[in-house]
Amino acid sequence: MALLKLDTGFNLEVEIPVASFGKRLLAWLIDGAVCIVYLIVVNVLAITAGAGWLGYIFILPYLLYHLLSEIMLNGTSLGKYAMGLRVIAEDGGTPTINQYLIRWLFRLIDSPFGFMALVTSQALPWWSFPLIFTGIAVTLFTPKSQRIGDILAGTILIDFRTNPNIYDTIFTEVESTYQPRYPEVMRLSDKDINTLKGILQSITSRGDMGMAMRIADRIKAKLNLQSDEDSFQFLHTLMKDYNYYTTR
Repeated sequence: MALLKLDTGFNLEVEIPVASFGKRLLAWLIDGAVCIVYLIVVNVLAITAGAGWLGYIFILPYLLYHLLSEIMLNGTSLGKYAMGLRVIAEDGGTPTINQYLIRWLFRLIDSPFGFMALVTSQALPWWSFPLIFTGIAVTLFTPKSQRIGDILAGTILIDFRTNPNIYDTIFTEVESTYQPRYPEVMRLSDKDINTLKGILQSITSRGDMGMAMRIADRIKAKLNLQSDEDSFQFLHTLMKDYNYYTTR
């Protein structure tokens, strides 16, 4: 599995496993199957109800499937989740909505079938047909295995196997009786917190406590604070403290 070294906001390189082309393809096929089943069901319901206009209304979830899935499911879709893949920002953090939007807008060009549809509908000239596999070629030959939408959005698709039982403990709701421990966390920027969120996900999925220790040491030095918690718990507490201070 290819590993990509990313520079985080804490001046520390983190190794991230990049999604293989084979897994990307399988995730794409699964998502495609989900969309096809959805269209068939909607079409049957529209015919049964005798209201063809229903199809025009319920086509929107199909068109917005990838965009809404990645926003609501934290960088995954049903296909990506099944294959253990996730979209992250190039700095290791969670992408913004604008980044997800750019990826989605360029999906037509990145997909051979989407590009073919543009050509056959005459949205693109016939002589652009040889470019149909441009998206695949870019994914195969770019250093970070990025498609065109990824390059423009500044995102990467990574192999991200998550243990749900551990993952669910990272970003729990802050209890009403919760007492924060580290007010210094508010000296971190939004970008730092976003990056820390992505790094915590990587630490959890890979069980990399060495990474947790390195990141925790960097943050303690940056904020000039001490802690008696182990490194992973310290990072978890920082996230809870940040949530506490920003929601009160």
